[in-house]
Amino acid sequence: MSLLDEWNKIAIKEYEASSIETMNVLTPEGITLRPLYTAEDLHHLPHVHSLPGLEPFMRGPRATMYTKKPWTVRQYAGFSTAEESNLFYRKALHDGGQGISVAFDLATHRGYDSDHPRVKGDVGKAGVAIDSVEDMKILFKGIPLDKVSVSMTMNGAVIPIMAMYIVAAEEQGVPPGKLSGTIQNDILKEFMVRNTYIYPPKQSLQLVADIIEYTAKHMPKFNSISISGYHMQEAGADSALELAYTLADGREYAKLALARGLSIDAFAPRLSFFFGMGLNFYMEIAKLRAARILWCEIMSKLGAQDPRSKVLRTHCQTSGQSLTEQDPFNNIVRTTIEAMAAVFGGTQSLHTNAFDEAVALPSELSSRIARNTQLILQEETQMTKVIDPWGGSYMMEALTSDLVSRARVLMAEVDKAGGMISAIEQGIPKRNIERAAAMRQARIDKGDEVIVGVNKYRTESKTTFKILQIDNLSVLKKQVQRLKKIKVSRKSRDVEKCLQALADYAQSGAGNALSLAVEAVRARATLGEISSALEGIWGRYQATPSSLSGIYDKIFQHDPSWENSMDRVQKFKQKHGRRPRILLAKMGQDGHDRGIKVVATGLADAGFDVDLSPLFSMPDEIAKIAIENDVHVVGISSQAAAHKTLIPDLIKILRKRKSGDIKVICGGVIPKQDFAFLKKAGVGLIFGPASPIPKIVEKILDLIE
Repeated sequence: MSLLDEWNKIAIKEYEASSIETMNVLTPEGITLRPLYTAEDLHHLPHVHSLPGLEPFMRGPRATMYTKKPWTVRQYAGFSTAEESNLFYRKALHDGGQGISVAFDLATHRGYDSDHPRVKGDVGKAGVAIDSVEDMKILFKGIPLDKVSVSMTMNGAVIPIMAMYIVAAEEQGVPPGKLSGTIQNDILKEFMVRNTYIYPPKQSLQLVADIIEYTAKHMPKFNSISISGYHMQEAGADSALELAYTLADGREYAKLALARGLSIDAFAPRLSFFFGMGLNFYMEIAKLRAARILWCEIMSKLGAQDPRSKVLRTHCQTSGQSLTEQDPFNNIVRTTIEAMAAVFGGTQSLHTNAFDEAVALPSELSSRIARNTQLILQEETQMTKVIDPWGGSYMMEALTSDLVSRARVLMAEVDKAGGMISAIEQGIPKRNIERAAAMRQARIDKGDEVIVGVNKYRTESKTTFKILQIDNLSVLKKQVQRLKKIKVSRKSRDVEKCLQALADYAQSGAGNALSLAVEAVRARATLGEISSALEGIWGRYQATPSSLSGIYDKIFQHDPSWENSMDRVQKFKQKHGRRPRILLAKMGQDGHDRGIKVVATGLADAGFDVDLSPLFSMPDEIAKIAIENDVHVVGISSQAAAHKTLIPDLIKILRKRKSGDIKVICGGVIPKQDFAFLKKAGVGLIFGPASPIPKIVEKILDLIE
């Protein structure tokens, strides 16, 4: 009897099962996770004997990895005003941070100046407000931009933001050639999941290519694009979906640059990636290793010769969706585990989320804990002393290979659809990600997937801590004053000339938008003006809302509590002559729609008539839809902290239009400190993060029956 046979016999006896196959677990990616891996699992794997720094770079992009230089510690942050953000960055750098990652507010993301009527609830709420180069100069005051690398998460308004960064550095005495860092500039994933787009896909891609072209010529140390899977994971994608669609996006951008006549080895070394790190520990490590194999393969097929073009370099960020409002100090442990997965996977830089980000922007205390998590991993463990410590692991090598195979299948589906742009237009990635998100949430709601402190091991004791509160009205007032000042002091004729040049570019396609925007910023054109010059020709893109169905029915089949909820819906229909009808909406510039899509799926499966409003609607627009559709309830999903401004406005408008009988409820990232304010304003129900769908169904029916 072999050792494996002997183990099999003992394991079956210990497991008290008729077959060892019952110990296998099918992961969300459709990969079988087995309880035991042996040397037999390595025999067929082509990359198992590869080494760090050598193709296909599975074991790391550099030969020495962290033994020479650890990953860069970054903190992604933006606090309402440029002044406050600048103080945070300077303190973070002093306390051990090694780079700056800028979070912009949603008004900035969507190309609006702070004085635009559509953004009054969003200014300064989920990041820093940037309206002009004067804001950008304050943001980086006292920070030497020739020495500190800057990462900026920006896609929709990427042209004016890049131009302002270049001009701010220029006026600091730093030429473009000395700037280092990364601009996200990944618009394809915005059309899939995050939704902070401005222009239609074709024109948006033109801007991406302009930035790749400009940086290749003038900014050799700057990464022209960070191809992001992080937001796919946050929207609910499993590791295989995130891996496949991120690399497919990267391939599309490379082809775009090639079509511009750029040599692949001229721009490819400055492409970078951005992956999310969740709690599926083994799979997350395997994901980064698999990504390097696949990217090397993709770039080789596109003709890359320089080894640097074939290396996938990545930034990682710990998961936001894994953070829980309930028992929030558990989030520190979750973030640590996710950070370890990123390190074991070989990331080049890392941001660790703060434990309070399930309900608010991080406080100074929570930010320090998050940053120190990385410093402890670097300084107090031996993790940096071994290159790819999982190399040769029977399980890890097999999982890496399994993920490579699964990603290839998904990428082949994209190819069959005609490429990533065509696949996005057909809704293929979006549908698959939304299905994965709804299925996972249904498993959590049922208790099949455990979240400690949420659906198991709940505690009745309440954890209190101070959260960061942003005075939106104060920030708005300051930004509007600064806008007025800059418009009075500049030469209007110079600005008009520059904006007309941008409009001409949009009309003809001739020239480079970033180069033209730099000239406009030098003349003190604002972010909103530059965006509007292009929007005037291209228009502003608006997606059609949609949702899935049948997922909760499948997961909760024969569940007594779910059947009881469905019975109550039927009784409501019998009593009132129609099913309960709800309009689900997001207001302002918050495009994060994972939560609202999951709720729409669950309520539809329970028997509700569900309407979805267009994204980026304002209170008066939501009220109009609610009245015309004769809904019983309007459900507002909030993630970007505009709820204290926009929800009371909606309630006032409904009452003014004599439709105060329509109940308004809300949910999402809403601190408990805000509950009393919202209740006083007239909100009927408030659901915190991770509220289970069956509970939501019951409480809505209690409200409207």
